[in-house]
Amino acid sequence: MDMNSFRLDGKVALITGGIYGIGFAIAEAFAAAGAKIAFNCLNQESLETGLKNYADKGIDVKGYIADVTKEDEVTELVAKIEKDLGTIDILVNNAGIIKRIPMTEMSAEQFRQVVDVDLNAPFIVAKAVIPGMIAKGHGKIINICSMMSELGRETVSAYAAAKGGLKMLTKNICSEYGAYNIQCNGIGPGYIATPQTAPLRERQPDGSRHPFDQFIVAKTPAARWGTPEDLQGPAVFLASDASNFVNGHILYVDGGILAYIGKQP
Repeated sequence: MDMNSFRLDGKVALITGGIYGIGFAIAEAFAAAGAKIAFNCLNQESLETGLKNYADKGIDVKGYIADVTKEDEVTELVAKIEKDLGTIDILVNNAGIIKRIPMTEMSAEQFRQVVDVDLNAPFIVAKAVIPGMIAKGHGKIINICSMMSELGRETVSAYAAAKGGLKMLTKNICSEYGAYNIQCNGIGPGYIATPQTAPLRERQPDGSRHPFDQFIVAKTPAARWGTPEDLQGPAVFLASDASNFVNGHILYVDGGILAYIGKQP
């Protein structure tokens, strides 16, 4: 086996929302494998934060301000990246939000906002990069799905609906563009220790674990939360030539949660 098939030398990778957490960890792994990295964010403050984060790791990167829910801004973003770095070889649709609100208390506008960021945006960005991938003769699209692509849970109706849709968008991109040597796969992280999940891991006033923290650790055969670094190997695999015959697949990196019914009380 040629281990160089896992290398990304010279490939141009766009990681949406890649300024911290999962997106940043994936970008860091791609850079170590030889890729040229681009990321987007929503404003100048976030751009400066992202550029500093990469500089602190010694990673050369291009950062751009663009709202991935707006088609005209995404078209401009892709054009800028192509001018600065070249045609995008790898897209990671990482940008996402969650609103933990009971369904009957959630407004339709709040539901739409989550779906717009978590489902419509990946459609918009994938649509923008696919023509360049077709012209180049290859491409990799990685959608950051979720265990909520498979499971429901209280207070996350919009997030689960969007991530379930993203799973099927992943399969459909595979179906439409696999013949052009474009592979579209998803990564479904389990519960990952990031700033987004920090409120669920806060220690209680008596020093005990947050009830949800206890629940997740008990439900995970690995008996821990995942880390962004746990996603690096799977992401490099799906971005590399090593996965050229893997398409339309969702790779769940969840410590075994989806395989486990849980302990009897």
